[in-house]
Amino acid sequence: MTDPMPSVGPIGRLGRWSATHFRWVVAAWVVIALGLGFLAPRVETSLSGAGWEDTGSQSVQARQLIQDNFGGNSSNALMVVVHSDDKTVSSPAFQAAVTKATTTLEADGAVSQVVPPMPGQTISQDGRTAIVMAGAAENATEMVRAADRLKAPLAEDGADGVSVYLTGASGMWSDFNEANRSAMVKSELLSWPVTMVILLLAFGALVAAGLPLLLTILGLVATAGALYLTTLAFDVSIWAMNFALMFALALGIDYALFIVHRFRGALFGSGRSPLDATTETMDTAGKAVMFSGLTVLISLSAVLIVPSPAFRSMALGIMISVVFILLATLTLLPAVLAKLGSRVDKGALKWAHTGEHRSARFERWGQRLWSKPLLFGAPAVIALIILAIPVLGLKTGMPSITVVPEDDGSRQGYALVSEAFGEGAPGTLQIVGPAGEMAAVQKSVASDAGVAAAMPPMPGGGGLAMVQAVPTTGPSTTATAETIDRLRTTLPAGVLIGGAAAEQADLSSALSTYTPIVIGIVLVLGFLLLLVAFQAPVVAAIGVITNLLAVGAAFGVARLIFQDGWGAGLLGFESQGFIDAWGPVFFFAMIFAISMDYTVFLLSSAREHWDRSHDAKDAMVGGLAHSGRVILAAAAVMVAVFFTFALSGPLPPKEMGIILGVAVLLDALLVRLLIVPVALRLVGKWAWWQPRWLDRILPDVRFGH
Repeated sequence: MTDPMPSVGPIGRLGRWSATHFRWVVAAWVVIALGLGFLAPRVETSLSGAGWEDTGSQSVQARQLIQDNFGGNSSNALMVVVHSDDKTVSSPAFQAAVTKATTTLEADGAVSQVVPPMPGQTISQDGRTAIVMAGAAENATEMVRAADRLKAPLAEDGADGVSVYLTGASGMWSDFNEANRSAMVKSELLSWPVTMVILLLAFGALVAAGLPLLLTILGLVATAGALYLTTLAFDVSIWAMNFALMFALALGIDYALFIVHRFRGALFGSGRSPLDATTETMDTAGKAVMFSGLTVLISLSAVLIVPSPAFRSMALGIMISVVFILLATLTLLPAVLAKLGSRVDKGALKWAHTGEHRSARFERWGQRLWSKPLLFGAPAVIALIILAIPVLGLKTGMPSITVVPEDDGSRQGYALVSEAFGEGAPGTLQIVGPAGEMAAVQKSVASDAGVAAAMPPMPGGGGLAMVQAVPTTGPSTTATAETIDRLRTTLPAGVLIGGAAAEQADLSSALSTYTPIVIGIVLVLGFLLLLVAFQAPVVAAIGVITNLLAVGAAFGVARLIFQDGWGAGLLGFESQGFIDAWGPVFFFAMIFAISMDYTVFLLSSAREHWDRSHDAKDAMVGGLAHSGRVILAAAAVMVAVFFTFALSGPLPPKEMGIILGVAVLLDALLVRLLIVPVALRLVGKWAWWQPRWLDRILPDVRFGH
């Protein structure tokens, strides 16, 4: 005889309503899927390839002035390199290539004017390399799209031993986005079958294993359509789509795993009816999923303070995907589960009913940790600290040309410009100010040790003039950033330094400023949410502090691989000597959000046992027995998804895949399934202590049923 159904909270009531209104719920999601699915294919051509800038920086102000007053010859301009190994600029074949390239550029509406090669400035000393500049008539996003259109026709303009390459900032982002898009598609295609195998092993039943994928596909379609609508209001980075799809896949599977696992336990283990099993599931596991989703949203919302369109749109894209996944998990999934009932195990394999809800293996593991906590916990903590030590020497920088595949035109053109005009030529600084002051500025800049050459002032509109200065070092180097900072301290007020290298340096500086702020906000808000969820400050602190162990260890491993080059040959990349500057702030928020998933799953089960028995051992062992299996399965899926990105072509997806994959692996195996249970064992009943004053101000949240 089953226990009577106790009263349920709002999430349980929502689940029960969804289960009893199956047709309404399904109809609503069909409308969402069809409506947003119709728009989804348009998102690919609507996303921005630019936006990597500090919006309020001096370099962006300079770019706008140059854009308006110098024929669009700002950092957005297109740089076309014409080169021959055996011909010079005076040869007919070389001149024919320049003429064709000029005609191709002039025919595109995104080009404001074309500046032909000029002796002493854009023609190399040996005459074998020349640069054609095409002014930008559009903003950064549209110029990347123009590069998408133009790079193939321009390459065809070369002939008879003369080659033509589109490079510059717009060309580089065009090639990088294309390589990244291709790599992400390959990774996603590889991750799907791996994910299905892991789910099948975890559930032992085809229908149960398919439900997380169904939820994820729905989330992917809805997210893509919503992102397209977002592009109608403002620019959204192409990376927003990549990250959103990845998170929809990972979190959709995570949440569905937890819900379906708990439903099967209530249905088969407790003998409840499908409706009651659904209600109980949503009142317990559904509540945990809701808090997990809120934690992810809060963590990513902190990234919105970074003043970069690319960063903000990436965070927004992930948040949109999380909202859709969360809504589907709390409404559509309970409706489908109640409808399926025992058919959720259709296509069951031999182990389909083993360890339902409460795993005997994880119960034995919990008992072992309870009896000898330090024997297991101390080595795990020491291992994570050792892995985190390299973080102390972590260096960051903006992506260099090495993130672009070697065969792409922008990288080949970049190499030719560096060889012909100097290492710093691809990152030429654009210094703009009042025309009357620029002659003196040119002399001052030319005398700086970090400047190889400074061109005479170029008159423009609005009473302005521009000096172009070639640094002695490459655009992504620390030395160039130091040169920019040094020049800014000596130049007169009102004189601004711009150019692609300055924009990169300004964004890197902004990220250095905002990273500790974002981390602090994420930690504080994460603690407060856990405090509301579990009503216990000690448990909330354990959840936040242990998260830092996995994050630190993941970045320590990342430093060894991507900064020091360990395994670079095996993974197929060229080390830049640093981690991309956007990695610490963005990946920290992502890792923290994912880790909190497992924290909520584990601690919600532990809290459920504590509320029932008020026994610390029962809370720790029971929480691990009920959540360990699903945490392990969810982590396996996430690690598989993330590590497939490590196989991608460009460097940034490799960084993303390795850092996130290592973080999830360490977090699940060493933190959630070992260190957190040991911490609960060591603090005992004080883990669940609640001051009276806190009880009066917190809402009453319970996971027990």
